[in-house]
Amino acid sequence: MVMTRSIHTTQMIALRAWLYDARTAQNLPMRTLAERLDRPHSFVQRVENGDRRLDVVEFIQYCQALGIDPKVGLDLVLQTE
Repeated sequence: MVMTRSIHTTQMIALRAWLYDARTAQNLPMRTLAERLDRPHSFVQRVENGDRRLDVVEFIQYCQALGIDPKVGLDLVLQTE
């Protein structure tokens, strides 16, 4: 496996879609999620649009703010090629 820093890998696209789906399934506006994260709404927008990567700690905090299990997201990344 070649390690890449791209935000446009298949794994990152799948992870972003999973996070987006989790937010929209709850009818949660970007601004509300951003408030939970104590970040500007543009942070959530950039993550969902693929303009911003999340580090591991940010990913866990993002999942906690959504009330979802980060292990499910990690499993998704591991299963996506």
